[in-house]
Amino acid sequence: MTLHGIVQNYGGLLAVRLALGVPEAGFFPGAVYLCSLWYPRHMLNSRIALFYTASALAGAFSGLLAYAIAKLKGVGGIAAWRWIFLLEGAATVVLGLMVPFILPDHASNSKFLTEEEKKYMAIVAGAQDKSAHSGQHDSTDVSKWKVFKAVVTDWQLYLLGIVYWSNTVPNYALKFAMPTIIKAMGYSSSDAQLLSVPPYIVGAITACIAGLFSDRFRKRMPFIMVAQFVIIVALVIIMPLRHDIKKYMGPAYLSICLICAGVYPIGPGTNTWCANNTAGPAKRAMSVAFVISLCNVGGIIGGYIFLDSEKPHFTTGYAGSLGFAVAGVIGAGVLEVAYKRINAKRDNYTKEEIDAKYTPKELAQLGDRSPYFRYML
Repeated sequence: MTLHGIVQNYGGLLAVRLALGVPEAGFFPGAVYLCSLWYPRHMLNSRIALFYTASALAGAFSGLLAYAIAKLKGVGGIAAWRWIFLLEGAATVVLGLMVPFILPDHASNSKFLTEEEKKYMAIVAGAQDKSAHSGQHDSTDVSKWKVFKAVVTDWQLYLLGIVYWSNTVPNYALKFAMPTIIKAMGYSSSDAQLLSVPPYIVGAITACIAGLFSDRFRKRMPFIMVAQFVIIVALVIIMPLRHDIKKYMGPAYLSICLICAGVYPIGPGTNTWCANNTAGPAKRAMSVAFVISLCNVGGIIGGYIFLDSEKPHFTTGYAGSLGFAVAGVIGAGVLEVAYKRINAKRDNYTKEEIDAKYTPKELAQLGDRSPYFRYML
């Protein structure tokens, strides 16, 4: 990040982007998996939502920070945009150096928990991961290649990827529409930075609220689907207005806030749904990473459907975003129905039937395909 402030040519830019992208690829999957190690299934969404809220707040306050740092234009003979990368990147480096000392990977090696609290966390983890009832297994019993094969052949992960695309593709509608709307309002670039703050604040608030209620009612799909419908409504509002944004600035700006309100709860909800419904530490870690990889494919799609030739109306981009939002609704609905049917089928098994069909070792290695495992809806 910091090195972006000193690049001098296109080749240098590609090099620092690659250097940033390689370690960044594991950041979100690792963070989600780390949360799943600390919290039981029914408490996970609100925690991941808090983590994702940092992204929304970063989007909000990066505008404010950029506005302030831009005042350094020319100081030391350095351009304002270079100062932004240098200062924000330096802060990230400092925090990164602190993480190994302040962020334990599990409660058992935490320095800020008492022994009683560590015992409680162990009991919670034991209740959640008990192989006889939840289908969890010790990942050392199965080769990593078998786990990888189980991940790439798991039908639910592809549907979760489609659900996630209802977040990533419309997110590009936000990125392309916001500058157009703010520019149409006639504000300077500095004031425009300030106008980008409220939509992200709305996104942060809705992500936290959705996460809290999702955990409270122990349901995932309804809160994801509500967010998807909010995106659909927002796109339906802005699409007819895109040809004359200046005339309809109020409704257009409202639609941007609604897109943020819909986009930000979907990421935490989908990641939580994935972590909840994949059993075994190794498979859960790989599954979360796989779904986020599919999510990034949606980002590539979003970048290519907003065509420069259609600027500033982006007919293909907005229509495509609407289509992916609708596809996400369908994907979430199909997942919900499938999970209900599988759970109902497993409810009909008796313990005697299960014991006759599987050995204890086989049960332990079935993971989320165990007849004892129940998908969270």
